[in-house]
Amino acid sequence: MARTGGLEDGDVLVVAQKAVSKAEGRVEETDDVAAAILREARTVRRRRGNLVIAETKHGFVCASAGVDNSNTPGDGWIVLLPEDLDASAARIRSALAERFGVAPAVIVSDSFGRAWRQGTTDVAIGVAGMRPLLDLRGTRDARGYELASTVIAVADELVGAAELVMGKADGIPAAIVRGFAVPEGEGSARDVVMPPERDLFP
Repeated sequence: MARTGGLEDGDVLVVAQKAVSKAEGRVEETDDVAAAILREARTVRRRRGNLVIAETKHGFVCASAGVDNSNTPGDGWIVLLPEDLDASAARIRSALAERFGVAPAVIVSDSFGRAWRQGTTDVAIGVAGMRPLLDLRGTRDARGYELASTVIAVADELVGAAELVMGKADGIPAAIVRGFAVPEGEGSARDVVMPPERDLFP
């Protein structure tokens, strides 16, 4: 394997969304966080008191449309999601290739809640240099059974592992995942978003 600047062929670089947002200037000072949330939202799905579950302009359903006021430059500041998260990941990958000669897959991660489960976990919201899903439909398991619906959320699983190293308040903005056979090809974080019109129980 080629090793340059601490990176190796086949690596996956996971970068925290907040670091990307700050680098792209997606921070602002405001005294009306609620208005910022509504501005960033495509649709408000649920609202209870100060809790807003909204669909972002990217198609993600999450708390506060991704607007965050933790780990900000100061009181009264908020951090917004990047405008195009896949493009952000692609720019990071291109910059690494230009500087080090190695272009790892890049995933931008953020913490999301999960329906009907306690706690949050990091998920992929921007992807470059890999397919975020591993489609096993049509393959067979160890007993010869043909898989009919198994699609693995590989990018989400990778950032979930990286989160354990990066932590939430440790100031670690990125982590390298090494030794995993990354699904080859190109994909988008939008690939992991289930279309709202999809009927789960036809």
